Amino acid sequence: MSYSLARPNRLSVDSFAQLGGLHPDMVLRLIALGLLEADTDVNSRVWLQPNQLVVAARIKRLRSGFSLNYAALGLVVDLLDRISELEAAVRHQSRPTGGRTWT
Repeated sequence: MSYSLARPNRLSVDSFAQLGGLHPDMVLRLIALGLLEADTDVNSRVWLQPNQLVVAARIKRLRSGFSLNYAALGLVVDLLDRISELEAAVRHQSRPTGGRTWT
C-alpha cells in the first residue's frame, strides 16, 4: 500500500467554473463533449487539472469570436491542434544541421 505525500493539484467543477468564468453546467457539458479532460474519483466526483483552464479560455474565445456551436468547437480545436503539430514539425525539419554557427 502506498500513500500520497502531497495533495494532487486538481480543481472541482465549481472551483474550475469560478476560475474560468463559466457556469458549472457548462463545464460539465464541455467535459461530455470531450472538449475538456477530467478525472472522476471513487466517489464519482469530477476533477479537472488547472491546465484545462487554458483550454477553457481557448474555447470561450473561439465561441465568442466565431459564433461556433459546441459541436463545431471540437472540430475546430482538433484542427488547430493539428496545424500546430504540423507547423512544429516543419520548423524542426527546416533547422540547419551541421556547418558553422553564428557564434
